[in-house]
Amino acid sequence: MAGILYLVATPIGNLEDMTYRAVRILSEADVIAAEDTRNSRKLLTHFDIHTLMTSYHEFNKYDKAEVLIGQLLEGKNIALITDAGTPGISDPGEVLVKRCYESGIPVVPVPGACAAVNALVASGQDTRRFAFEAFLPQEKQDKKERRRILQELARERRTIVLYEAPHHLLGTLRDLAETLGDRPVTVCKELTKKHERFQRTTLQGALSFFQEEEPKGEYVLVIAGKSGEEQQAEEAARWAELTVEEHMRQCLAEGMTEKDAMKAVAAERGIPKREVYRVWLETKDRREE
Repeated sequence: MAGILYLVATPIGNLEDMTYRAVRILSEADVIAAEDTRNSRKLLTHFDIHTLMTSYHEFNKYDKAEVLIGQLLEGKNIALITDAGTPGISDPGEVLVKRCYESGIPVVPVPGACAAVNALVASGQDTRRFAFEAFLPQEKQDKKERRRILQELARERRTIVLYEAPHHLLGTLRDLAETLGDRPVTVCKELTKKHERFQRTTLQGALSFFQEEEPKGEYVLVIAGKSGEEQQAEEAARWAELTVEEHMRQCLAEGMTEKDAMKAVAAERGIPKREVYRVWLETKDRREE
């Protein structure tokens, strides 16, 4: 029988957030695959865990995944841990998890700390729907992809959760403010640690603040999505570029019936349906010529 891959969440700062189950699984596993063995050694020593440890990180995630899959198929149980938080989220763990499914190996999550979720629930922003973007591509590495993602986020109506390192924070806030506008944001710093802070402001306010105070520590940005009012205003401005007749023609070209097209035009332009009907009748003779 194949072994089990355990995805074990570890603290993101405060060691008291380690769960009893996580300690037990790490103690009982045959192997612990760690993103940074030196960093994880401190955690294991603190909880008196002596399980054999091996490295599994961004630079060996494909080749090492095959080695770990081989061990799992031999019946060994492997616990995967990341530097901090839940493995598999914005880290190499997703590669190993996919390979486990392809190989018929059970995957079991051992829940615990997750910076994105902790930041979201304490942010004061809407939590019913959210989009997790992790780290944006760095401009020096992939400027085109960074711009594409920012433009997508500008249209996003769900709450947005981003990670950012201190030395990139100012540049990211600047790009977000330019692309998304002055949206509400909660800047979450050093979650669960001594200098934890939740700063509810706007993107422009955050940018001004960190131009005066040097960013230190790890950050999670929780940004409000585009409001319904903002989207309606943008749509109204877009449709204002067309006449009612042109708008009707566009809807009809998309396959709508005349009745449905009138409803759509009225809703999209924010005008009464009878007004659309009146204009459409007035232009009937010209259309039939």
